[in-house]
Amino acid sequence: MADMFDKLDNIRMHLEEINNQLMDPNVVTDQHRYRNLMKELKTITPIVETYDKYCKAKDELNEAKDILKEGGLDKEFKEMAKQQYDENEEKMEQLAQELKVLLLPKDPNDEKNVIIEIRGGAGGDEAALFSADLYRMYTMYAEKRGWKIELLSANETGIGGFKEVSFEITGEGAYSRFKFESGVHRVQRVPETETQGRIHTSTVTVAVLPEAEEVEFDINPSDIQVDTFRASGAGGQHINKTESAIRLTYIPTGLVVECQDERSQFKNKDKAMKILRSRLYEQAQREAEEKIASERRMQVGTGDRSERIRTYNFPQGRVTDHRIGLTLYHLEQIMNGNLDEIIDALITADQALKLSAEV
Repeated sequence: MADMFDKLDNIRMHLEEINNQLMDPNVVTDQHRYRNLMKELKTITPIVETYDKYCKAKDELNEAKDILKEGGLDKEFKEMAKQQYDENEEKMEQLAQELKVLLLPKDPNDEKNVIIEIRGGAGGDEAALFSADLYRMYTMYAEKRGWKIELLSANETGIGGFKEVSFEITGEGAYSRFKFESGVHRVQRVPETETQGRIHTSTVTVAVLPEAEEVEFDINPSDIQVDTFRASGAGGQHINKTESAIRLTYIPTGLVVECQDERSQFKNKDKAMKILRSRLYEQAQREAEEKIASERRMQVGTGDRSERIRTYNFPQGRVTDHRIGLTLYHLEQIMNGNLDEIIDALITADQALKLSAEV
């Protein structure tokens, strides 16, 4: 515990240093340095504010302790001091726990935008329809938080489903809220085409990728093969006349990305590059994590795409997240984008796991 408070004292001093630097005109004119300092300020300010509350509670507790040590106090005054002592002791325990969580190592991707890829798995048309349901669920959640949504690529079925769909969500902390969604989502329901009322089980795979900026992941242009072709699907005469669709192949690994949603070949290429860069960035990160600390991989949110993470049971109106054993019985609200209860529970479980690893 003493180590923790030494660390907090150093963070408080560092905050003062940052504030002093931000008053320097030379720093203000250096956009890159100024932006990094502001980012750091935003990260450590909540830690220092919580530590200040802890120190205040400690001072009030010590004040009450000194009063209780004095003799000759009347009963009412002594009871007031005892109440002050108890309240601040409880407050200190709560704030100490909050500080432990705040001091946990941060995921460097948490503040990033995300690219989400949804693909129908087992279940044919029903899996494609549920892919569309998940796309709607995630975009509704993003809209509730005021985030921007951009469709990057979609392979639609004729009945309103998606064989696969990729989209970007832009917003502060988007990755921190969506990162636990990677994995296999299972749906149990009676399809509209089922005449005998039998429940079918289908699966959909979700991949959540932190958006990679060019400065973070450099791709050699000579490693990319670019092919153009005519887009397929709805779109009228334009689609039959123009080779606006783009296929990018990353030669070293054979990874292929296609984009055909825009009329402009340039826009399609830009979107495809965004997806390709994010996939390669995520792959490189995953390989590095496995190499450095495979024995300490999290059971919550490993991002393993073969892992069945959640079941949506429509006849019973329930959603179960298998990683943390959480079952909720308001499926309709969840499918309408009310995901905070599940996401908050996953974040709490992840923090608890990290805290136990720190001990």
